[in-house]
Amino acid sequence: MSTETAAGSSGSGSASSSVNLESVRAVAKKDFQDAVRSWLFWGLSVFFFLLLVGVTGALSYFGAEVSPTQAETTGALVSLVSQMTRVIIPLIALVLGWKAIAGERESGSIKVLLSLPHSRKDVLLGKLIGRAAVLSLSLIVGFVLAAVVVAAILGSFDVVEYAGLLAMAILYGLAYTSIAVSLSSMTKSTTIAGAAVFGVFLLFYAVWNLLLTGLQILMSRGTIDGVEYTRTFEMADGTTEQITAQRVPDWALFIDSLDPGNAFANALSIISDTVEGTTYPDYYFPDGMPFFLEDWFSFIILLLWIVVPLAVALYRFDRVDL
Repeated sequence: MSTETAAGSSGSGSASSSVNLESVRAVAKKDFQDAVRSWLFWGLSVFFFLLLVGVTGALSYFGAEVSPTQAETTGALVSLVSQMTRVIIPLIALVLGWKAIAGERESGSIKVLLSLPHSRKDVLLGKLIGRAAVLSLSLIVGFVLAAVVVAAILGSFDVVEYAGLLAMAILYGLAYTSIAVSLSSMTKSTTIAGAAVFGVFLLFYAVWNLLLTGLQILMSRGTIDGVEYTRTFEMADGTTEQITAQRVPDWALFIDSLDPGNAFANALSIISDTVEGTTYPDYYFPDGMPFFLEDWFSFIILLLWIVVPLAVALYRFDRVDL
């Protein structure tokens, strides 16, 4: 073991540890194998299989009552499943990740793990990859197995839309797994880690949805400056009438788009026309929409939710007392 790695594995954690790809692989492999032995991986695979088959069966049975304009199509399946996975995948990812490091620290087994030729960075990266592999591969297995049943029930099958939903679900899951494992590495107990991931879920599914409303209230009270826009209406007699109003500034709309759930829907709307992302009327942006509000930028937002929490965790975990 190098001097640098040994320093990074000490109780003080005063020095930065190095990354050994073989060590990262070893930690990730053990984490994944533990999940397979506990049937967690297979349980999730069956769950995603049943979710897709169940929704497809509902579309076939209820037909136009479920989706009047696109009953029994892959697009309708993607639209309905995306709404469910927007909530389900964060819950699964947060549950998968919250004990990743905190559980090891609470039991004291983290010191045993670090006594092997693994640095703190190796452990953190390995745990993230292991948990991400459990979620990602279970999604792949569930989707691939369900594809045959889905194609048989629907009759027609759009591979691009179906594969796009799978790819976006994996990316979305990676974002929340990174958040969960990163939070787990910053806490000393599973109780605190559990409270932290619950706070994250509450933030994105309750508080964040109110942010834009709060900013609109502040704008109406003059606390923040709004942006004027002009909307043209065509009257019954053929004449036009223009109305000038205010909307929240671009940075406020950008804050709203940072929600991983919004980013997931916006990115998926590029792949599938049946998925509704965040839409703004053209008259909001007479000079063109800012690039950071375009749907394609949602891919970057999801990638940032993977990278930024991990970067903070790598820096922090290297320096905490174990």
